[in-house]
Amino acid sequence: MRIGEIAALVGVTSRAVRHYHHIGLLPEPARQANGYRAYTVRDAVLLARIRRLTEIGLSLDEVRDVLADDAGRDLAEVLGELDADLARQEREIHERRQVLAALLEAPLASDGPFSPALATLLENAPATASPAAAKDREHLALLDAAGGGAGAEVFAALRPLAEDPGVLALYTRLDELAGAGADDPRIAPLAAELVAAVPDEVLAVIPDGEPAPAGFGRVLLDDYPPAQREVVRRVMVALAERVRGRKA
Repeated sequence: MRIGEIAALVGVTSRAVRHYHHIGLLPEPARQANGYRAYTVRDAVLLARIRRLTEIGLSLDEVRDVLADDAGRDLAEVLGELDADLARQEREIHERRQVLAALLEAPLASDGPFSPALATLLENAPATASPAAAKDREHLALLDAAGGGAGAEVFAALRPLAEDPGVLALYTRLDELAGAGADDPRIAPLAAELVAAVPDEVLAVIPDGEPAPAGFGRVLLDDYPPAQREVVRRVMVALAERVRGRKA
């Protein structure tokens, strides 16, 4: 058989056969006097096996392991790994569909979509036109997107605080510092009240070393003007101390 004939017999393309030769997966047969490769039934059986293995999801490297001699891995081992990987993908797809179902049940925000945990938090927060509150919302959305689901516990713990109408007055005072300097006398008392407003339940789910005015915290701080930045920095430092105190 020539290359086109064996390819048609097995149901692959001639290009695929040449690729398998190139990567050493399918040995090249001897050439006839006219220069054409002469394929045998044995070559066709091997090519058919390669096709079957790739169709069930094995990579070419895994196919090579299966086809190898004594040094290769057993087919059952490779298929077991493939089954475990497919099961993992199935779980991930199920989890993603659950998230999508929750999102579809609630009105989609213009700056969303958010995770179900953050969507619930924002839905129950009092309406406000505060720029500082809007900035907090942006930061929570960033945490939601970057956290890979890690923020769900934090969002759930923040809900009582978000629902407290008294927080709006703190946002108003923070807004009033938009044009102030970093030495404004209103900074210290406002930072202290903000720290006191954070319930212990939130601290219980904050990772060690957070919040911190470095790394991700530095990115958030740079988003504020001087006086507001100093307020938020003091809040971060004080909350980090409270977290360490709880875990000491």
